[in-house]
Amino acid sequence: MPLTPAENPSADSAADPFAEPRSALLTAWGNSLLAGFAPPDHVVEEVVRDDERHRVVDLPGEPAGELHGLTWALGRLRVLGVRGLRLALPAEGHPLGLTGPAPFNLAALDAGEAVLAVGAPVGLVPQVEVYGPPGDQATTVLWRCHEVQQGPPADVPSLYEAERELADGLREATALLARLDVAGAGPQALRALEQYRRRGHSQLLAPGYPPRAVRVLESARQVSALLTIAAGGHGAAVSAGEMAARAAALTPLRRTARRAQVAAYNALVDEAP
Repeated sequence: MPLTPAENPSADSAADPFAEPRSALLTAWGNSLLAGFAPPDHVVEEVVRDDERHRVVDLPGEPAGELHGLTWALGRLRVLGVRGLRLALPAEGHPLGLTGPAPFNLAALDAGEAVLAVGAPVGLVPQVEVYGPPGDQATTVLWRCHEVQQGPPADVPSLYEAERELADGLREATALLARLDVAGAGPQALRALEQYRRRGHSQLLAPGYPPRAVRVLESARQVSALLTIAAGGHGAAVSAGEMAARAAALTPLRRTARRAQVAAYNALVDEAP
């Protein structure tokens, strides 16, 4: 789910408020690679996308500070015994998907996202750098490896639980936007809705994911899109008090969508037969 800039400064939400976190892409396509559903070159293309380059640093067993490309790094993780990846999307007061220790949790919270390896005590946190003049900017991503604790990730539901919660969440989000009169809020809200509808959703997850995971992620994206539009100041609420009340109403729905998003991306590991 896309977060606000304060929750996830690396998500480039100003450029695309509906973009999936980079850690989600690495989780999905890394899992597809590790499970034998996608070749390495295609996986790297799907993770890097419009970024200039991605590098990985501080891999276990490698010299400190040594940089490696994604293809090599994913191969190294496999050698270390990694058999899957999990997504974490922590926010203040909600360590969603994290396992500790504190230094890793703090780095992940600062980034708003992280990837945790299954089978080896390794976590990866993206550091995003945008450089160049306006209109001609480029983005590089440095994935810094951290030692993590092995254990159940915090507050991640099963796909079944996430699907059930999202059904209620989607109804609540739709009703909330109706009360806020977002549909009649003018051209800015309508443009935001149209931007979401124009996005391609033909391949929400990488090859190998179960159909239920795809359904859950699409529902989570719908809820997130509605909440992003509502949080953008559209609708009838105009005073500071009304905006604060709106934010309070959106918080539990946003948490529901984020929990479902993490459950969907982790499904190739957690929901395997």
